Formats: sequence, structure tokens, C-alpha cells
Amino acid sequence: MKIGMVLYPTYGGSGVVATELGKELAKQGHEIHFITYNHPVRLGALRQNIFYHEVRVSDYPLFTHQPYELVLSSKLVHVVKLHQLDLLHVHYAIPHASAAYMAQQILKSEGIEIPYITTLHGTDITLVGKDASFEPVITFAINRSNAVTTVSESLKADTLSEFDVTNDIEVIPNFIEPDSYQLDKNNIYKERYAPNGEKLISHISNFRPVKRVEDVVKIFHGIRQVIPSRLLLVGDGPDRTKAEQMCRQLGFCEDVLFLGNLKSTKEVLNISDLFLLPSETESFGLAALEALASGVPVVASDTGGIPEVNQDGFSGYNSVVGDVEMMIENSLKVLSDPIKYSENAKIQASKFDISKILPKYLTLYKGLLK
Repeated sequence: MKIGMVLYPTYGGSGVVATELGKELAKQGHEIHFITYNHPVRLGALRQNIFYHEVRVSDYPLFTHQPYELVLSSKLVHVVKLHQLDLLHVHYAIPHASAAYMAQQILKSEGIEIPYITTLHGTDITLVGKDASFEPVITFAINRSNAVTTVSESLKADTLSEFDVTNDIEVIPNFIEPDSYQLDKNNIYKERYAPNGEKLISHISNFRPVKRVEDVVKIFHGIRQVIPSRLLLVGDGPDRTKAEQMCRQLGFCEDVLFLGNLKSTKEVLNISDLFLLPSETESFGLAALEALASGVPVVASDTGGIPEVNQDGFSGYNSVVGDVEMMIENSLKVLSDPIKYSENAKIQASKFDISKILPKYLTLYKGLLK
């Protein structure tokens, strides 16, 4: 098959999943065309069966805001015709699904039929979708998709609740390749960040308010009062300054390390003892799954799709959003029996092995092409 993969090329979960899906499909001999405005961060070096097409928006002085959706639609038409693609798989509703619909109609007028699949990842429904100015377009694009998937049962329920969706929605969860997370323990990194044998607590996010990074700092504060620990914060965003201020106020900045955005987080997870994800909401919780795959137990909130990923009392614990004291208590439980929880984390992650998830997408693709 020749598949056009439309995505945001950033560090967010939707872009990561779309890129990894395309890479795995390419390994199996399918021809994958990534279509977006920048090189996807997880794409890496030159790979067989993979092509990248840049969507470049010219700076026209007439427009206050440049028309990315229109340029994307035109690019999709061009790539489909030039490379004779079989289908389009668009990740994130806005503006990818609506652009795909427009491209589909243009191609249809020229006698070319091409289906498109829309995968909903989260904030396109739970955040952007709640904006009344986007709702009609999102609803239309979802209902006109030839197939629709969500990454969790929770997100499917949210979609049906927020929008007048008449299309069928199939749940196909996010995935990992477990073997790629089993790195050799790097004692150099471990000794650098924990020179005195401290426990390493990690958190990875975009530091937006929904991630509740201040709760991460509060939980760490409670942990370090009982167990010598250090906190590794990966990512960047609007709430980083608040987290830095809180560290200064509580007086332990020397034990909190801001590592910024990293193309690969596997090395950080590989030396972590515990992963924190106290988010306000998560449609899936890909960062939690990557932690589990690395053998790192997770203490998280019990919101959205997280309980579908992190099994409470087995691979970690899930608590009510904002219940910092309970999350501290759960973190201490995990750290008191690290071997058991680490093994359980790997077992839980194995449920999301890409070898189990990829056939679901292939079945969907083949069904549409019939």
C-alpha cells in the first residue's frame, strides 16, 4: 500500500504515534509519505520506503493568518496524484481531517477516489473541540471520514458526548515496541544525576496547565522528605517558570533538573525509578506507556484514558486529580518495592506491543481499499 500520513511533526503524542506507525508500516514494505510542515522529530535518518513532503506556506501580506489548511489540501492533492497513493491517514482533527476532505473532493472531481482515515488523539476533541468556532468543522470532518479511530475508550466517549457524530468510531490504542525500551543500564548517566544513590523521579510533558507540573513538584517534595531523591523534568512550556519558582520557594532547586525537550526520552526513563503523571486529563497517556515499557512504574491521576494504560495497584497507582497527598503515599509504596513494580510495569506495557496493534490498522486499511 501507498499511504499518506498527515500529522503534527512535534513532540506531542499524536505526532510521535503517527511517526512510529509509519516507520513500522515501512518496515513491512508499505510506502509511507509523511506530509506536514516540518520534519517529524521521531523520523530520524534516511529510511527505506519513507518519504517526506514539506507543506510550505508562503508569506502573503494579504493574510493576517496564513492559510495552512488550504495549502495542506493542495499538497495532499499533489502528492496523491504524483505518487498514486492508496489512502490518507490523518492524525488530529483540526486542520488535518478537514484538509483531507477538501483534497478528497478535488481529486474526486478529477476521477480519483481516495479514502481518508481520521485518528483522534485528544486535545483536538477535549480542548480545541470545545471551542464553538471549531465545532461545526470538526463534526463535519469526522462524519465525512471514511473511517474514524480514537486512542482510548475514554476519548471515544468524549467524542460522542461533545459532537453529533454519526460515523462509527473504532478504538485502536497507542502502542510501543517493547524491545526498543530495554536499554543497557547506563551507570554513567545514573551516577551523574544520582551521585549518592538517590532515587530518580521523572516527568515528561509539554508543561501546559493541563499537565499540572506544580503537582509534580509537590509530589516530589513529599517523596524527598522520606527518601533521598532527585527530579528529572523533560519538556518545556508555559508552566516551566512556575515549576522553577516553586523549587526555589521550597528550597531544593539543586535536586530538580530541567532537561528541556529531548528527541529521545528512553535514556531518561532507563535510569528512572518512578514516573509521575498527575494530569488534569489525558486521552491516553503515551508518556506513561513509554515509562512502563522501560520498566518504570507510574503514579498518575485516574482521569481519561490513563486507567486503561496504567493498572492501578499493579504497574503503579492512579489517584483523584489534585490529590497530592495520596500520590505521595502511592509513590512511597512503589519505591519501597521497586523490583516487583518494575516487572509489573513491563507486563502491563506488553499489552500495547505494536505487534498486537498494527494488525488492527492493517485490517482497517484493507477494508477501506476493498
